[in-house]
Amino acid sequence: MNAAEFRDMSLDQLDDQLIKLKKEQFNLRFQVASGQLDNTSRVREVRRDIARVQTVAREKRVGSAAKSA
Repeated sequence: MNAAEFRDMSLDQLDDQLIKLKKEQFNLRFQVASGQLDNTSRVREVRRDIARVQTVAREKRVGSAAKSA
């Protein structure tokens, strides 16, 4: 996914997406360790998606805090 798709989500949806991505990352690490992973580029994609979700979530939290202050 790209950052624009994440920006369209609410904070709750972003938190759910982050949990989903972290679970996928955990499973991918096990597949790498056991030699079962075919698409190794997916590890990098998931790691970057996690960073995107965290960045967008932080932007939204800081933006909403600034509006209320």
